[in-house]
Amino acid sequence: MWEARAVEGRGDELLAWVRAQVREQEQELAVAPVRREVLRAPQDRVLVITWWDAEFDAELPELPEPDAGLVARAVHRWRFEVVVE
Repeated sequence: MWEARAVEGRGDELLAWVRAQVREQEQELAVAPVRREVLRAPQDRVLVITWWDAEFDAELPELPEPDAGLVARAVHRWRFEVVVE
């Protein structure tokens, strides 16, 4: 999971940057994620969730950091694994 918060008022610009990064990554990757979702939230936040058919600690491509002037803080990245009960 990749999450960034845009500088106030630049949420649409951050969302456009993320969409462009996703399109570029999709063209370059030899293996695509099983699923990817791009979401937005209040306070100009953009979230990208990807599902991979890979081990938890596998090397996987990440979206880069946006330019410092576009984001209010460093990007947050987390990995999760599915838990079946």
